[in-house]
Amino acid sequence: MSKATTAVTALWLVLCASGVYALWSYASTPGQIGAVPRRWPATAATRPDPTRPTLLLFVHPRCPCTRATMDDLAWVLTRARGRVAARAYFFRPADESEAWTRTALWKAARALGVSVAADPDGAQARLFGAATSGMTLIYAPDGRLLYDGGLTPGRGHEGDGPGREAALAAIAGTLTAAAEAPVFGCALIWTGTKEGAL
Repeated sequence: MSKATTAVTALWLVLCASGVYALWSYASTPGQIGAVPRRWPATAATRPDPTRPTLLLFVHPRCPCTRATMDDLAWVLTRARGRVAARAYFFRPADESEAWTRTALWKAARALGVSVAADPDGAQARLFGAATSGMTLIYAPDGRLLYDGGLTPGRGHEGDGPGREAALAAIAGTLTAAAEAPVFGCALIWTGTKEGAL
């Protein structure tokens, strides 16, 4: 093997390793979490379910990472067996129609039996401190926060992780204090391009 071939091969390996590291770093970096209210805000669009915990999911309808959240949400809801009321708010820019939110993620949430609604200009997301798509909050019937964070173990990756286990424990009432977990996803309220529907 010539020196030139060896140098090119070494450079190629370095670039491959750098690319793998960049992807891993992106996938494992949590999104932002805002100031999550410890009690259900009085000015929220709805009230918590009076008989069982309420799970709130905040979604950017065009975030590819949130597909994994829907898979983990299905896992949680299957095991919760009707013991939680699930609602999803889908961010919608103020200048877009409701149809803008009706992506595959909207359809996936509805297929799970989740109550879905558009969130014009992210008003509900801001009120509940949700800054990242996939942010999940669970409140007790009396309005106490039981869980805040994500359900997935990484950006765009579903499966075993602390988020979905803690969410299920919050629904079951086995937590001694409110639980938290990182949330992985795209910025919930995008200020850039609105193209790229799922």
